[in-house]
Amino acid sequence: MANTLTTTTPVSATKYKYRIYYLIAALGSVLLIWLALGIGFGKWSSPTGLDETIWHLRYPRVATALLVGMALSVSGAALQALFENPLADPSLIGTSGGAALGVVLVLALGYGGVGIPLAAFTGSVLVCLFILACHRWLGGGQMGLLILGFVISAFCAAVVSLILFMSDDMVLRSATNWLSGSMAEAGFVPLRYSIFSMILGLVILLPLGRQLDGLMLGEMAAKSLGIKVGLTRCMVVIASALLTGAAVSLAGVIGFIGMMVPNLLAILFGGGRMRLMIWSGWLGAMLLLIIDGMARHVAYPIDVPVGVVLALLGGPFFIWLFVRSSRR
Repeated sequence: MANTLTTTTPVSATKYKYRIYYLIAALGSVLLIWLALGIGFGKWSSPTGLDETIWHLRYPRVATALLVGMALSVSGAALQALFENPLADPSLIGTSGGAALGVVLVLALGYGGVGIPLAAFTGSVLVCLFILACHRWLGGGQMGLLILGFVISAFCAAVVSLILFMSDDMVLRSATNWLSGSMAEAGFVPLRYSIFSMILGLVILLPLGRQLDGLMLGEMAAKSLGIKVGLTRCMVVIASALLTGAAVSLAGVIGFIGMMVPNLLAILFGGGRMRLMIWSGWLGAMLLLIIDGMARHVAYPIDVPVGVVLALLGGPFFIWLFVRSSRR
C-alpha cells in the first residue's frame, strides 16, 4: 500500500499542477482579449457597449493579432526542430519573405480573395523546400542556414519593392503598410480563408510532435527510432508553410516572434515538441496582442506597425540566443 501511494502521489500532483496552469492561462486569455477589445486611444470602454462601427474595426484587429501570433509561434517551434537550429524563424529563414512575394505577385496580376492565401502558401513552401534542400546538400551548419535565409529574404524583399515601385495600382500602394507587419490592415484578406489554412496546418503539424523530437536527435538517430525522416520533413514543411502563409496574408512580414516564444518556453519549462508547439501558440497569440496594444499608444496618434516593435525587441534577443548557442 505504501509503495502504491508513493508512486501515484507525484503523478496526481503533477496533473493537478498542470490543471491550475491551464485554468490560469484560460482566465488570463479571456481577460486580455476583453481588455484589447475595449482599448481605444486614451480610454477603455466595455466591448458590450461599443458602437457597431468601432466594433467592426477592433474585432478584426484583435482576431488577426491572435491568429498571426499563434501561427508564427507554432511554425517557429516546428522549423527549429526541422532544421535542428534554435535560431530558425519564419522571417529569418525566408519563408515569410516568400509568402509576401507570392501575395504581391497575385495582387499585381489583379487577383484576390482565396488567391491571396494560396499564393502566400505557395511562396512559403517553395522557399522552405529550397532552403531545406540547400541545407541538406551543401551543409554549412547553423551559420550557413542563417546566411542562406538572409539572402533569400533580401532577394524576396527586393522583388517585392520593385513590383510596388513600378505599380500604379492603389491596392499595391496600400500593401506597403501591410507588408511592414501592421494589424491596422486587418480585413485586407478575409479571415475565413486564413483560418482554414491555419487549422489545416495545425491538424498536420501537431501530431508530428514525437517525430520532431526524434529529428532533433539527428537524422541517423531518428531513422533508428523508426521515423520516416523524408515524409516527416515534407509534412512539416507543408504545415509550416500553411501557417506562415496564412499569417503573412493577414498581417504582412512579422519577424522574431516565431523564434522568441518557443525558445523562451524551452529554456524556462522544456518539454516535448508537441507540448512546446501548443504552449507556443498560446503565448505567441497573447504576446502579439499585448505588443499590438503597446504599438498603438507608443507614438500616438501614429499607429506604429507591430513588426517594427518586434524587430526592436527581437534583435537583442537574437544576439543573446546566438551567443548562448555558440558557447554551447
